[in-house]
Amino acid sequence: MTANDLPIVAFFKHLLDPFIIWSMLILTAWLYDEDFTSYYLVLVIITFFVSTYIYERILIYRNWRKGRLLAYMRDTVMGWLVIVAILVFLGYATKFYNQFSKQVLLTWFIVTPLMLIASHFTVRSIVTNLYNKGKLRSAIVIGANENSLSFIRHIAELPFLLISYQGFFDERSSSRIAGNFGAQTEEPVDPATAAAITRPDDFGSRLGGLDDVVPYIQKHNTEMVFISLPMSSQPRIQKLMDELPDTTSLIYFLPDIYIFDLMQARFEYIGDVPVVAMNESPFVGIDGVVKSVSDFVLALLIIILLSPVMACIAIAVKVTSPGPVIFKQRRYGLNGEEIIVYKFRSMTVTEDGAAIQQAKQNDQRLTKIGGFLRRTSLDELPQFFNVLEGKMSIVGPRPHAVAHNELYRKLIKGYMLRHMAKPGITGWAQVNGWRGETEVLEKMKARIEHDLYYLKNWSIWFDLWIIFKTVWIVLRKDNAY
Repeated sequence: MTANDLPIVAFFKHLLDPFIIWSMLILTAWLYDEDFTSYYLVLVIITFFVSTYIYERILIYRNWRKGRLLAYMRDTVMGWLVIVAILVFLGYATKFYNQFSKQVLLTWFIVTPLMLIASHFTVRSIVTNLYNKGKLRSAIVIGANENSLSFIRHIAELPFLLISYQGFFDERSSSRIAGNFGAQTEEPVDPATAAAITRPDDFGSRLGGLDDVVPYIQKHNTEMVFISLPMSSQPRIQKLMDELPDTTSLIYFLPDIYIFDLMQARFEYIGDVPVVAMNESPFVGIDGVVKSVSDFVLALLIIILLSPVMACIAIAVKVTSPGPVIFKQRRYGLNGEEIIVYKFRSMTVTEDGAAIQQAKQNDQRLTKIGGFLRRTSLDELPQFFNVLEGKMSIVGPRPHAVAHNELYRKLIKGYMLRHMAKPGITGWAQVNGWRGETEVLEKMKARIEHDLYYLKNWSIWFDLWIIFKTVWIVLRKDNAY
């Protein structure tokens, strides 16, 4: 069982969803008394392949697994709109659209996503009812550590998995495990701490050591075994794998990679080989489409609305100091690639070399209107053209000069992970006070922590909240110089 192929998820992917899509077309044709010709059969086949591909790409079942039902509903509808757009394009390109009843197709296009959503909610309700009635698969965990603790809590939070957790096995006593989630230690532990580890919301009951696993399974007919031992424990894992086939239990291995601070981690397949994405951009699938489209539309509207303001600023910059109106600087963008970022020039210098001095309060390099432009963030307006180019986003980690990147990537762990997204005109760090000069390393570390938090917790609503806070901060003219 992998994160992509839980039985209930496989049921949707391979049986229920295709059946609903096909049956809705057949039922709609029947309701309108339309003959189900061979052309409709071809449409069914094409729809199967297109829908399977689209829903795989947008990772629709990931949100279902996580219980994010609103996100699942959004993905279902948007994915279906993409499918419909492809079908309409193919219909007009091949001239086959005349072979179908427009009334049938329109009704089918509208009803199908509603039925898909309804079916998922119905199945979730049925599964929850089974859970409440105790019709579950018994499971045990081998190994007490942070990884297994996360898994145990995951089971408790997701009743549709229909798993009843019985307890764990570990060579160490509860007193050795308590307080450090499985670190190997001989140090004595406070009895109260040791007792706390056996609470239901932690590891649960300790059922014995590794030698007790097989006898327990044979006695209780345990259905599922999850091994959560560190990869360094290969001899113990091999011993278990030699003994467990003597039972009828399903055996799964919980890799200990999740002890690391991962970003958007998920399982994927390359051919038949399972791989794990340990750090991945949150903007994959439909989320990436939503992010890109919203950026383009908002940037275009802002440029149109503020074009008179930008024209006035350009004239003011030109007449108040010698030099170009637009300041261009090399910065790192998506995947660490260099991009050229545009700003209205606010200083008498245009630094873009190996050493760049950050702007500071009462900076003598500011032009006559430079201070005003920076305080009001009006110097950032040309970056909306960067957004239209697809080089930047409205919300994301702020791009740093190349010279600063080369410096801080050596000083701050995980610094380059912020480049797994397009840089933004504004960001979570900036609306939390971490904008302006970072004269000490701790300030830059705090900025990076906020950037990584944004990437781990992104949603379109998070973006809208950051935009709202940005407008409020700009009006207050905080911390920019």
